Formats: sequence, structure tokens, C-alpha cells
Amino acid sequence: MLQPVYHQLDTISELLSEFDTKAPSVSEASVGWHLEHLLLVNGRVAEALIQSNPADYHWTFNLKKSLVLFIKRIPRGKAKAPKSARPEGNQSPEDLRNRIPGLKEKLAGLTKLHPNANFQHPFFGNLNLKTTIRFLFVHNQHHLKIVQDILAQKQ
Repeated sequence: MLQPVYHQLDTISELLSEFDTKAPSVSEASVGWHLEHLLLVNGRVAEALIQSNPADYHWTFNLKKSLVLFIKRIPRGKAKAPKSARPEGNQSPEDLRNRIPGLKEKLAGLTKLHPNANFQHPFFGNLNLKTTIRFLFVHNQHHLKIVQDILAQKQ
């Protein structure tokens, strides 16, 4: 269940060498910003799941959530990251690289959680454990694609 997300974290680690690369035609943010954002989101979402009360989870239909998770794509430029998920910009590539093993460990702990452990997404509403992990994969994929497009502009 988490293996694809672990693979994405390995990809993040590999891309840290391009930390300062920018391509304003693709994104106002640098590669480093996108990578730091991903680590921040993965960590905060995992923490929210761990601290959640499974009794608080109630499924509700959300068309945007269903569409994004079904097609496994987030449209670009349609939403801004909430303030709590925006990097401060004071991390170095090495700082981020050092956070990855702890993040993998935290994510591994999610497998022991109740299936109704939940996370309140700002646009998609309340997501249970399985849906949250799927969201993390799609969200990571979205930003990694942006990073790849930034790097393609560099060449």
C-alpha cells in the first residue's frame, strides 16, 4: 500500500541535487520548494492520521475528490497550498535528505492504524486511511511531474 509513496520519497532524495533550479514558465517555485512541500505535506498528513479518532470518520461524496483520485491527476494552477503546507524556505537540500528516513518510518507506522483513521483535507473533506494514502501518492506525483517539467526547461 505504501510502497509507491516510499519510491516517491527516494525520487525526492535523488532530485535534491537540483534544489535551486527554477523555470518560471513552469512554476514560480523552485525544485527545492516543491520537494520541501512534499516532505512537509507527507509528514503533516501522517501526523494527522496518527492523531485522528477513527470514530470521527464519516464518508461523504465529493466529486472533486472522486475525480482526482480516479484519474490520478491534480489539475495545475487550480488551487494554492494552504499556509500550513507552504515551506518556509530555510531548509537546505541536506536538511531535507536527512528528514526522509524518519518520514519513511512515520509512514510505515500508518499500516498499524485503524482503517478509519482520518485526515481533513481542505478541498476533499474527510479522508480515511486508504484514501489518504492514495491522495499522498497522487499529490506527490503531481509535484514530481512539475519538477520534471522544470528540469526539462533547464536543458
